[in-house]
Amino acid sequence: MPKIHQVDDLSKDLVNKHAPFVICEDNAKKGEPFKVTVKVGQDLCHPADADHYIAYVQLWDGEVLLAQTNLTPNYAGGQCEKVQVDFYIVPTKSKLKLTAMSYCTKHGLWESEAKEVIVSE
Repeated sequence: MPKIHQVDDLSKDLVNKHAPFVICEDNAKKGEPFKVTVKVGQDLCHPADADHYIAYVQLWDGEVLLAQTNLTPNYAGGQCEKVQVDFYIVPTKSKLKLTAMSYCTKHGLWESEAKEVIVSE
């Protein structure tokens, strides 16, 4: 099992390139599509080389995997790239505890802080 890095684990530069952040509204409606954006890094872009890139971004609700996007090596032609993924989910329960994971092929697995969403009828 790889070590899971969190926002306060490492230097600010590594966090700014690797840590995923969940961006969405605080409230959703049950049974209706709900947009959740996962942004990897804050201020800095991440390399997109053949041997150093973000391989995937996942969205979780607690221990349930809701969605995953896989990225291919060299997806930005070897240039630095800001990774941002929009997921659309349909809530079926009254509360969501969303977290994101991103995997860098050089620096491992990264976990976001949890984002709670209240779901109304």
